[in-house]
Amino acid sequence: MPLKAVIFDLDGTLIDSAPDLRTACNKVLAQYGYRPITIEETMTFVGNGAAKLMERAFRASGKAIDVDLEQIEYLTTAFLKFYEGHEADETRIYEGVVSTLHHLQKQGVRLALCTNKPSRPTLNLLKDLELQDFFEVVVGGDELEHKKPHPQMIFHVLERMQLSVCEAVMVGDSSNDIEAAKQASMLNVAVSYGYRKVPVEELGADMVIDRFCDLPGALATL
Repeated sequence: MPLKAVIFDLDGTLIDSAPDLRTACNKVLAQYGYRPITIEETMTFVGNGAAKLMERAFRASGKAIDVDLEQIEYLTTAFLKFYEGHEADETRIYEGVVSTLHHLQKQGVRLALCTNKPSRPTLNLLKDLELQDFFEVVVGGDELEHKKPHPQMIFHVLERMQLSVCEAVMVGDSSNDIEAAKQASMLNVAVSYGYRKVPVEELGADMVIDRFCDLPGALATL
């Protein structure tokens, strides 16, 4: 069945958002007297939503947080208070993203976004970076019961687009993206840049690209 849609991850795939995420994390850490996290640490903490980002940041800074839902929710609220409205202060779009998205749209490929980032900062970012018009469907990590790597978000996107699994491809930078696609039995492409804890070769993606502009060619060979 021919390709009809591409579902993208956001952070580490389309945009380099680590600087602004780090700034917001460090503002919360400073309130508690803990050391700031580095940009390298931030890049390994991203991918499982805001709550997990805060938990990892505090653990790295020396605070052994017990998995206490109320405490994590409080820290996450504090983080989002700093982050919202400042999502695009230093965040940049990766090279080749805009031209490639334009190319795919001209080819008639439908585009969607599936991110573990909460919905409100996601929509703020898309607006600030002028990316919102590319995506027919946008699903954030706080909209459904499960985040990636669970496949629920992918199935939700497909349902809203009225497409089958074999008509779409997932593109992401981390194990969350590739594992979610695998669990959905969907073809997938990993970018070799971005945020993850393991080498891209260990993700087991159907294809790996080094530059975003290589995506159309990769899709043609899947």
